[in-house]
Amino acid sequence: MSTTNHLAIRAEGLVKKYGSTTALDGVDLSVPTGTVLGVLGPNGAGKTTAVRILGTLLRPDAGHATVGGYDVVREAPRVREIIGLTGQYASVDEDMSGRRNLVMIGRLLGNNREQARARADELLERFELSDAGDRIAKTYSGGMRRRLDLAASLVGNPSILYLDEPTTGLDPHARNGVWDTVRNLVLDGTTVLLTTQYLEEADALADSIMVFDKGKVVASGRPAELKAQAGKQSLDVRPAEPGHLERVAAIVSESVGVRPTVDVVNALVSVPVSDGSSMPVVVRRLDEAGIAVTELSLRLPSLDEVFLALTGHAAEEESTAVLEGAGR
Repeated sequence: MSTTNHLAIRAEGLVKKYGSTTALDGVDLSVPTGTVLGVLGPNGAGKTTAVRILGTLLRPDAGHATVGGYDVVREAPRVREIIGLTGQYASVDEDMSGRRNLVMIGRLLGNNREQARARADELLERFELSDAGDRIAKTYSGGMRRRLDLAASLVGNPSILYLDEPTTGLDPHARNGVWDTVRNLVLDGTTVLLTTQYLEEADALADSIMVFDKGKVVASGRPAELKAQAGKQSLDVRPAEPGHLERVAAIVSESVGVRPTVDVVNALVSVPVSDGSSMPVVVRRLDEAGIAVTELSLRLPSLDEVFLALTGHAAEEESTAVLEGAGR
């Protein structure tokens, strides 16, 4: 695992069933060393089941996977030595201090007291928790608790980290803090498999993205590539004066030859376009009409729009085909 071309994680044909329910239906995935793979999908799409198999917590019914070159079934103990896992909810002991949580994990991993304390202090500083290190974990905010959970997953210096919906329930400020932490881990060479329902999260962090739906991979590629699959670009125009919305919509319609959508609440006119050639025409017409705008942009589809185009339903809708909690 010395080069970025080496695959840190590789899975082929993973299948997992719970009775008559198929949680994973022939999933293939690969993650080059030192990169982030974002796995998207609604609840029940199979994301957590895949993480459990790759983390040696579940055995696949078919297919195989290697992590760091080790088979997740035959060489599970070796896999566990090189991975870290942060689940959807913080797993630290809330009745102990942050420092004691980290020291305990270090001791369980075989470090002596001095080594465990030194590693705990290092991680508390790294995650900006030094001042709160001796406080009981249940007094921490949600963002602090999540950072402590991430720190706990790194006590053993894993080279591969699984983040299973790591920002669930966090406010935007705390979520951004976790994002910064993930970026720094990758800069240090850590390989990350990130599952999320927040499409903007994958867009912000992932080098490549896979979309899961009903236990299958329905699309994969870089964020821009997936956006391109969703269809045309959009031309967005936001007038400085909301009262000009109707006039702007008429100008856009005449310039592009397509009737735009008008978002009255956000004072935004949007129209699908095949390329950027219509933008100069719109700019000239707006200038001739003396209409000032605060936004004029050409954008690819959002990842929300991508998910809808690829699966036929929104990312927030649950997939009924898979029971992620089964088999715990």
